[in-house]
Amino acid sequence: MSLVDVSSVSATLFILGIVFLLLIFGLLSFGILRMFQQKFRSGWLSFGGAVISFAVFMLILNKWYL
Repeated sequence: MSLVDVSSVSATLFILGIVFLLLIFGLLSFGILRMFQQKFRSGWLSFGGAVISFAVFMLILNKWYL
């Protein structure tokens, strides 16, 4: 196992990644919870929100960081 040098990652990119990871996985877990509660419409809306959040995250990364 080796160490990874993250000193070249800017603070804004790091914060953006953390915020979007929390948003995407939070929506996914909320969607799964709603599916188990038999609230399918809310669950599918949460899954859709996670997909849209992921697409927005990719667009932001492509526009500003690549």
